[in-house]
Amino acid sequence: MNENDKMKIKEVIVVEGKDDTKRIQMAVNADTLETRGSAISDETLDQIEDLYDKRGVIVFTDPDFSGEKIRKIITEAVPGVKHAFLTKHDAAPSHKGSLGVEHASPEAIREALAHLYTEVPDGEPLISREDLAVAGLTSGPQAKEYRRRLGEYLRIGYTNGKQLYKRLKLFQITPDELKKALEYIKNEDNY
Repeated sequence: MNENDKMKIKEVIVVEGKDDTKRIQMAVNADTLETRGSAISDETLDQIEDLYDKRGVIVFTDPDFSGEKIRKIITEAVPGVKHAFLTKHDAAPSHKGSLGVEHASPEAIREALAHLYTEVPDGEPLISREDLAVAGLTSGPQAKEYRRRLGEYLRIGYTNGKQLYKRLKLFQITPDELKKALEYIKNEDNY
């Protein structure tokens, strides 16, 4: 695929490192900003805020603890950024190593960027904690597995029960979207 055929991304994509940048640029035509790890400096946060104001920002970090830490730091400093998520499967290395955007295929990256979520920091929850409990997402023998599969289906990343509630609220996932996802997940169990 040549440069002219690649999907163009207006926003700046925030990634963790230079290998992530290389992989992103294999998949799409986009500018990136590298955090260089989870110890994000105030200067980097200021840059992200400036870029958010001028072009918009997409946070695209690894689906691991450090990636989630970076995502949280950026979200708190610059509310309203967009988010792209890879599944752990899509970010897994072909050999030994840790999960990372740098291991994702160009197709997986494009798919993640096609399903962005924009934060609604002050949004009212559309789904209650009770709804999540009734759906078996916060307790029970399959809760963890259901959350993992829900995160993959909705492309919002893996969460624990508490994080799931916050993420569904933050991204304003509707009850209908949750219902559709759960039907899909539970139908998978029948195969």
